[in-house]
Amino acid sequence: MRMTFRIAAIVIGLLACLPLHYLWKLTGRFSPWPRMFLGWTARCAGARVIVEGQPLCRDVLFLANHLSWLDILVVASASGASFVSKDEVRKWPVIGWLASLHNTIYVARSDRNGVKGQADQLRAALATGQPVALFPEGTTEGGHEILPFRASLLSALFPPLPALRVQPVALDYGAAAHDIAWVGKEPAVANAKRVLSRKGGLPVIVRFLEPVDPHEAGDRKTLATQAREEIVAALDASEAPRDRL
Repeated sequence: MRMTFRIAAIVIGLLACLPLHYLWKLTGRFSPWPRMFLGWTARCAGARVIVEGQPLCRDVLFLANHLSWLDILVVASASGASFVSKDEVRKWPVIGWLASLHNTIYVARSDRNGVKGQADQLRAALATGQPVALFPEGTTEGGHEILPFRASLLSALFPPLPALRVQPVALDYGAAAHDIAWVGKEPAVANAKRVLSRKGGLPVIVRFLEPVDPHEAGDRKTLATQAREEIVAALDASEAPRDRL
């Protein structure tokens, strides 16, 4: 019953936001409705987002740790960022369509020979000033442990674009991290059912750390390592008990 109620609330939110989104697009104005829908979906799923720090509004690439599909909802609601996603998401029923409405940047991560083209896609989006979020672990397989950040797509930042900053984001689910993590061979539908059936609220702190100038980092590997270290330090400093490393 809990899951059914939550899904019904999400559908109602979608039906309310879609006409408003297309109305905004028709008038040529920036549409805030995809962000509002993702925030509503996060709340329906039980997430109670607490924002710490100040997210940059434009000319920024957010780098965040990755634990669950909920990460997309909470980061979007807190920052309005679009996302870099694996290409197959585009083909998922409903989900792919909704992701495209939010200006998702699709990359074929399995195509190692196409890294330059993928980085060029990301660079083109960032050049418009659009805030973009990337999960550099590239997977949720690490669960509550933060895996090394992949630096390949960060080549999009070099040579650095004028005014562009990288802002690390620490997603802190506290003790609930073990409950909602999407790891192993668990199917997407099974994980969604498990999360949506979970009792009670799910407090999650979205902690925006100090922005980094890519000029100062020097290269993509150094930037990836620095961002990961800052996120790990921020999570380790949390009062909530955890076992990150």
